[in-house]
Amino acid sequence: MTTKNILSAFTHRLSAGAAVALMALALGGCAGQEGRKELTTGSIPKLSKPVQSMNATELAAAAENIGQAYERDPKNREAGLNYANLLRMTGRNEQALAVMQQVAINHPTDREVLGAYGKAQAAAGQLEQALATIGRAQTPDRPDWKLKSAEGAVLDQLGRASEARTRYREALDIQPNEPTILSNLGMSYLLTKDLKTAETYLRSAADQPGAGSSVRQNLALAVGLQGRFQEAETIARQELTPEQAEANVAYLRSMLSQKGAWTELAKADDGNTN
Repeated sequence: MTTKNILSAFTHRLSAGAAVALMALALGGCAGQEGRKELTTGSIPKLSKPVQSMNATELAAAAENIGQAYERDPKNREAGLNYANLLRMTGRNEQALAVMQQVAINHPTDREVLGAYGKAQAAAGQLEQALATIGRAQTPDRPDWKLKSAEGAVLDQLGRASEARTRYREALDIQPNEPTILSNLGMSYLLTKDLKTAETYLRSAADQPGAGSSVRQNLALAVGLQGRFQEAETIARQELTPEQAEANVAYLRSMLSQKGAWTELAKADDGNTN
């Protein structure tokens, strides 16, 4: 099993079944909870609780609720952004992309809309298109660290690690010590099998004020892939409900027990920094 396959399977399982999803590479970039930020305010239904505390059933219900508001007024920017975000959070990437495509048609020069559209494209596997869209959202005179980090995440998925790390460091120049950027940088090194460097950045990310649960889940994966399973499970359980913690730990154990999965990485962890 390759590194990318490990991360892809791990991310898919957690985002589909656990309330706090591990994001191998955070396209969202919002502090603390990648992809699980509070919904944009506006003329949209109010939710009973913050999205970051919802389980999968509650997220699906929220998506249905916001979706009805969007269908009533498909030109409503906030409803479209929020609906697409919830669709991505519940694994409906193609549907999220269709919604964001329509929102982008109605708001073609809106930086936030273009950024969200690029993230939806990336989540749906349209990586080259995502790079182009995110690039259109960026402006040289007012660079946005979230877009820089999102661009880095797409470049990592394309296997262009050196370029990706340049984007992350540019993002850190704008927003020093931002945990989501540090986490993405750490996961970039994990993708190229440099586990020690990955852990260094991920620990730094987890130590920052406002670091969210997904940052710690990334750290748990990096630690577990080095064979320190008990420590990984301790990290994976932090700040989650018992139900969420058990879901994450159970799948962490499953992934790390795959024959040769972490052994392959440990053997390759010879200081390769690409």
